Amino acid sequence: MATPVPVPASARRSELLAVLTATFFVRFAFGITVAVFASYLAGRSTGLSGSDVGTAGFVSALAPIGEFSTVLLAGAAADRWGRFPVLFGGMGSAAVLFVVISASRAIPVLGAANLAFGVASGAILASSLAVIADRAPTDLRGYEMGRFDAMNLFGWIGGFAFGLGLEQLVPNAELEVVFLAGAAAIAAGLLAARRLLRGRVAPVARSTFPLARIVRQAVRPTVLVVTLPWLAIYALLGTALVFLGPAASGVGIPPGELAVAIGLGGSALVVTQPYFGRLADRAGRTSMMTVGAGGFVLVLLCASLLIRFGVSPLILAGIGLGVLLALSYGPAALAALADLALAQGRATTMAIYSLTISLGMFVGLLASTALYGRYGPPGLYPYFGAIAAVLVALTVARWVEARRARIPVR
Repeated sequence: MATPVPVPASARRSELLAVLTATFFVRFAFGITVAVFASYLAGRSTGLSGSDVGTAGFVSALAPIGEFSTVLLAGAAADRWGRFPVLFGGMGSAAVLFVVISASRAIPVLGAANLAFGVASGAILASSLAVIADRAPTDLRGYEMGRFDAMNLFGWIGGFAFGLGLEQLVPNAELEVVFLAGAAAIAAGLLAARRLLRGRVAPVARSTFPLARIVRQAVRPTVLVVTLPWLAIYALLGTALVFLGPAASGVGIPPGELAVAIGLGGSALVVTQPYFGRLADRAGRTSMMTVGAGGFVLVLLCASLLIRFGVSPLILAGIGLGVLLALSYGPAALAALADLALAQGRATTMAIYSLTISLGMFVGLLASTALYGRYGPPGLYPYFGAIAAVLVALTVARWVEARRARIPVR
């Protein structure tokens, strides 16, 4: 086993800041492109048919297929050759793929590019999380994961809101400029991160654990009760990100107003996520994960009521409260996984998170689009109910396993 490598404080700060910067720009780019992807593929921004929804869902699902099928290899590469070579390689590849997508609306081209894009996305996420797990002290790990989650979600949501706004300003025939903007954002993040590092990257002890051993570690009950809830959460989030715009228009919410609301809500993440991370350090990972799971269940309940009864202030307030509570889940769960990560195989272990969320997006997109295409909006009721039931069951399992394994608060 390789001996631990001492890390100067300046290098630790530089690496953490570089990852946060890269994460924001990458997720911002992802968000603006996801917001317009269904319209770009269909060739129109309104009146999407059931076949349009199904095609968009299938092509969108290819990205998580690429991610979950390769992300463990990306994690192993980051453990073997270093975090930042894998991170920067993934970012450069993603920028190139956005340019490819901007050049064609042919489904085979978009599908192949989206599949490769998933590979790059897994490399970016696994290597970024490994840096946080490496450099964050145990008693501040929730806080640092909260900062990461803030940049991750703020980038996603801010980019998504920006993309919705662009969709109202740019004719559908010219939507390729959105993907070029995404490529430019990733390139800017890559350059900014490299400048922040300025050669101050601390060496990483190379992993001596074979991939098979880390996979065996991943199926331990203590790890499964941390990772499996993400499967259900991203089954919901993947559907929401792709179809939120068309769905909001269907219940009478103008896309412009939706974009402003999402953008304002996303800006609050810069404050809430580090705060929730601090609470996870102090009150415990399991407690904050429970609060977050309860928030997701409340969102699902209110979303079902929204479909059934339409927009009302009370339902929207319930969704807002549910989202706020749900935000506490991310920092606590990421910190809990980092607590369980193998010291010399952290990137591969943290890649399990990426594998789980990509699988969740894949399953969620296929299931929700199939139900929506066949039954319309009411077809989402059993889908929402199944996600809520899984979250409740896994939350109970987390408490039981934490008590059995005597998992400490920190």
